[in-house]
Amino acid sequence: MNTSVTKFDDDATDAQQGQVQQKQVTVWDPLVRIFHWSLVSAFFIAYFTEDDLLDLHVYAGYVVAGLLVFRLIWGLVGSRHARFTDFVKRPSEVWAYLKSIIGQHPRRYLGHNPAGGAMIIALLSSLVLVTISGIVIYSIEESAGPLGASLSGVSEFWEDVVEELHEFFSNATLALVFFHVTGVLIASLQHKENLVKSMVNGRKPVDEEDAA
Repeated sequence: MNTSVTKFDDDATDAQQGQVQQKQVTVWDPLVRIFHWSLVSAFFIAYFTEDDLLDLHVYAGYVVAGLLVFRLIWGLVGSRHARFTDFVKRPSEVWAYLKSIIGQHPRRYLGHNPAGGAMIIALLSSLVLVTISGIVIYSIEESAGPLGASLSGVSEFWEDVVEELHEFFSNATLALVFFHVTGVLIASLQHKENLVKSMVNGRKPVDEEDAA
């Protein structure tokens, strides 16, 4: 008799676990996921090929530029959690969320949390500056690219200035990537979910208490 009751309880527990596993929703649409991993690949290819493989560096830079244009458009007309209106918050909200992380009681968001949203804006802004400065320095040094004809005669002083800016924002972007990954790991631990996996399959677990 006890064996039957135990088996029934085990079956009920398994059924409940199955229901919990099924409570997932698609948060990141396919285009967001393709953009994310393509941008990661293109940025690191460009970052590590700057001196030795100029052609590959330039092509990777153009890929980054194209992806940024897409993301800016998709941030306006894309799916719910891809839109800037979903995750761009006031500085006071971002600061309050950062303090809640330190206090070990951060609110869970299905999309980007306020700190994550701020990081996305910082990364996109830094990458825009990297791309613009990269196009300018390529035009000055190689007389090539979309601005090659108009910037080929720029003085050495401005060439050095632009090159320093390009290197600065490239390294700043790398630093932001480090902080971004750190934030993802912290959020994954605090909320007991795999956020990297979510950016692969697009799905996250959901319950009635989840924030929008």
